[in-house]
Amino acid sequence: MKKDKLNYKIINLTALMLFLYITVTNIGTWYNIIGKIVQIIFPFIVAFTIAYALSPVVNFLTKKKLPKWLSVLTVVLIIILFIFFIAITILPLVYDQLISLSKNLDKASDIISSKFDLNLGNIEGNVSKYLDTIIKNIDKIITDGAYSFISKSVGVVGNIIVGFVSMIYFFSYMDDIRLAVKNFFSDISKRSFNYVKCVDMEIGNYIKGLAIFMVIQFFEYSVLFRIVNHPNWLILGILACITTVIPYFGGLITNIIALILASVTTKYTFLGTLLICLVFPQLDGYLISPKVYGKTNNVNPLITIMAVSVGGTLAGMVGIIAALPIYLLIRTTYKFFIRDLKEGVKNLKDSI
Repeated sequence: MKKDKLNYKIINLTALMLFLYITVTNIGTWYNIIGKIVQIIFPFIVAFTIAYALSPVVNFLTKKKLPKWLSVLTVVLIIILFIFFIAITILPLVYDQLISLSKNLDKASDIISSKFDLNLGNIEGNVSKYLDTIIKNIDKIITDGAYSFISKSVGVVGNIIVGFVSMIYFFSYMDDIRLAVKNFFSDISKRSFNYVKCVDMEIGNYIKGLAIFMVIQFFEYSVLFRIVNHPNWLILGILACITTVIPYFGGLITNIIALILASVTTKYTFLGTLLICLVFPQLDGYLISPKVYGKTNNVNPLITIMAVSVGGTLAGMVGIIAALPIYLLIRTTYKFFIRDLKEGVKNLKDSI
């Protein structure tokens, strides 16, 4: 009997080692396959994320005696109007400020190169190339119209249509999706359902908090940089909003860019920008962020930096953005199953 048990363990160990060997030796192939799969399902991921984050708005309107279809239609129309508002009002301002940004970066690069005897030619060239590409694309959207610009790209049109239809579907059936998930895991075990419910609460609070914090960051820094007459106040507001998804490093990147651009303007603008970069990130970190996120984002700064570093190394920018949500998922799983893990380790030690 002991002999059969020993052979069983050897077979399992051999199978595991063979699986790991095949996986590691073909990691490039697996990476390409996963990349293609992510590219295909990306519109669905974006659509589900938007519907997941805004479904409480639909539920709120439904509780106010609006029919479900009208609640969904109202939220979808708000999203469309918001995108239309950005395209009509903000996009031209962004275009003008991007041109100003390109010129100011050239001036700042020349000043830094001459003062510190540094060769920033390659960095300046790469940044200018990306900015020129963005400026040309925005210029096409403004001059030709967004519809004409999008219609020239079949892939973009396809992804927008798929994502938009999927978003409406997820909005309409989010309650049914939640119920199906609840029933599925309830049939497995009550503990499995409680685990999924715990993960849903943790990640859901993080996504909602992130969306609110991004909006706050956009208005906060747009207004602040506008007050000190920073020439690129709108770009910096948008940048502060977008880089919010990168913990700690995002705000630092925005502040560095703001100071570099302000260095080629007036002394008043530079000092005002410096004051903003020194004071308001502290207010965000110690006052606004805890109020918005609550305990959801209560993560040790060192762990956050490590998670972002590992995510960036493994998956680039996508890994950096996904690092904190993945860590929250791992932390929630660990806390939920810690007792089971301890009992399993104890049983394993007893069997050995």
